[in-house]
Amino acid sequence: MGIKTALPAAELGLYSLVLSGSLAYAGRGLLEASQGGAHRKAFRESVRPGWEYLGRKMDVADFEWVMWFTSFRNMIVFALSGHVLFAKLCTMVAPQLRSWMYAVYGVLAVVGTMGPWYLLLLLGHCVSLYVASLLGQPWLCLALGLASLASFKMDPLISWQSGFVTGNFDLQDILFHGGSGFTVLRCTSFALESCAHPDRRYSLADLVKYNFYLPFFFFGPIMTFDRFHAQVSQEPVRQEGELWRIRAQAGLSAAAIVAVDIFFHFFYILTIPSDLKFASRLPDSALAGLAYSNLVYDWVKAAVLFGVVNTVARLDHLDPPQPPKCITALYVFGETHFDRGINDWLCKYVYDHIGGDHSAVIPELAASVATFVVTTLWLGPCDIVYLWSVLNCFGLNFELWVQKLAEHGPLAQFEARLSEQMSRRVRALCGAVNFWAIIMYNLVSLNSLEFTELVARRLILTGFPQTTLAILFVTYCGVQLVKERERTLALEEEQRKDKEKPE
Repeated sequence: MGIKTALPAAELGLYSLVLSGSLAYAGRGLLEASQGGAHRKAFRESVRPGWEYLGRKMDVADFEWVMWFTSFRNMIVFALSGHVLFAKLCTMVAPQLRSWMYAVYGVLAVVGTMGPWYLLLLLGHCVSLYVASLLGQPWLCLALGLASLASFKMDPLISWQSGFVTGNFDLQDILFHGGSGFTVLRCTSFALESCAHPDRRYSLADLVKYNFYLPFFFFGPIMTFDRFHAQVSQEPVRQEGELWRIRAQAGLSAAAIVAVDIFFHFFYILTIPSDLKFASRLPDSALAGLAYSNLVYDWVKAAVLFGVVNTVARLDHLDPPQPPKCITALYVFGETHFDRGINDWLCKYVYDHIGGDHSAVIPELAASVATFVVTTLWLGPCDIVYLWSVLNCFGLNFELWVQKLAEHGPLAQFEARLSEQMSRRVRALCGAVNFWAIIMYNLVSLNSLEFTELVARRLILTGFPQTTLAILFVTYCGVQLVKERERTLALEEEQRKDKEKPE
C-alpha cells in the first residue's frame, strides 16, 4: 500500500533541501577533520604526498586501490588491451573460434602472472569437478565445490597450495585468492548446470573456455555457466547504439577513478577510523557521514572494478552482471550485496533452491542460513566474518518477520486506516531505520568492530534523542527520494510495456 503513491512536490522539495544541506554539513566536518589530522603521527603510514598540483596529501589506506592504479596499472592495461586486440582480430577472421582464443589468451596470462604450477593446480580442481559432473549428482558437485573452496580458505591446505605460485610480488595474495576462489565457483556452476541439463553434454573444453576468460578470471564478476556458454556460442552481432553505450561506460569508469583520487586528497575517510581517539572527537554529523562514506566508497570501488571489466566483456559481445546497486538506494536487506555476480550465483544454487518463493518463515530461515554459511566460506572464516554473517542473516529474516506481522493482525488494520501517502511515509520511516542497520552491520567487516561500536554508541546512546532523531529524519528524507525515483522508473516501465503491446 502506498508504494506507487506520489507525494506533493513541495514535500519532496523539502526532503531534497534537508538531505543536500545535511550532506554538505557533514562533508564540511569531515573536510575540517581531514585537514586537522593530516600531520598526526597516527596518519603517517596512510596519508602521504599525492598529486603535486593539488598541493595536498592523499589517503592511501586502501592497499588494493593504490596497487591497481599505480604500480600495477600498466600491467592491467597491457593485459586487458591485449585481450581486446586479439579478441577483435579473432572475431574478424574466425568468429566461431573466439571462445578458444579467450581461453588460450587467459591461460597464457595466468601462466605469465602466477606461473605454470599454479595453472596445473587450478586445472586439477577443474578436472575433479568435471568428473563429479559426469556422475549427475548435484549434491555431490556442490559438496565437492565447497570442499575445494574450503581448501583455498583454511590452513593447512591454503599454505600448501599457495606454494604453487611462482615469484613474489605485492598483489600475489590477492590474485591467488581471487583466481582460486572464482575458479571454484565457476567450476561448481559448470558441474551443477551439467547435472541440470544432462542432454547438453558439456565437455571439459567448455569448462576450460569458461573458467579462463581473462577479464573475469581474477576479480570477477562471475557469470553462471549457462549464461556464459549461451552468449559465447552465439554469432557476435552488435546492436545499434551499443558501441556508444560501451564508450560511455568506459568514460564513466575513468571519471570515477579520477574523482576517487581527488576525493582522497581532501577526505581521509579510510585513515580516520583507524585512529579511534581522533575519530571520537568528531561531531556526531561528521561521524555519521564518515560511517556512510565508508560504505559508499566500497560500492564505488566495486562499481569501478566491475565497470572496467564489464566494458571489456561487452566488447566481447557478452552481457555481464551489472555493478551492485548503490548503497544510497538500499533500505532493505534483500537487495543488499556488493557483488551482483556472486549474489546471482548464491541465489540460483543455494538461496532460491532452498527458500522457494521466500514467503514462508522456516524455509526462508533455512535458505538464508545456508547462503550465509557459503558466503562465510567464500570470504574466509574468521571472527569478523562470522559476526557479519550472523548480523546480515538476522537482518534478512527480521525483514520477513516484520512483513508477515504487517500483513496480519493489528498492524495490517492500522495501515488499512491510513491514506496511501501516509502509508508511504510510515514505510519510509521503517526504511530509514533499516538503512542504518545495513550500514552498521556491514561496517563491521568493511572497517572494524571498534569503529562500529564507536559510531553506534555516539549515534544511538550518547546522542539520543537529538542526534538519533536528526539522523533518522535526514535518512527518512533520503529514503523518500529513493522511493520517488523507484516510482518514476516503475511508471516509465509500465508506459514502455503499454506501447509495445499490439493494437
